[in-house]
Amino acid sequence: LGAQPPAPEWGAMISSGRKFMLDAWWVSVMPGLAILATSLAFNLLGDALRDVLDPRHAR
Repeated sequence: LGAQPPAPEWGAMISSGRKFMLDAWWVSVMPGLAILATSLAFNLLGDALRDVLDPRHAR
């Protein structure tokens, strides 16, 4: 499963950055923050779509 090794994947970047955690922490932290930001953005987008499209949901 997943892309082949030369392909840039956030999970692979985090995994390969584990050995550099003490010297170059940003190698693992930045892809982790990208995953966090992406999941938060999709969550907020889903909430906004629910607010717009669900007639029974009233605030």
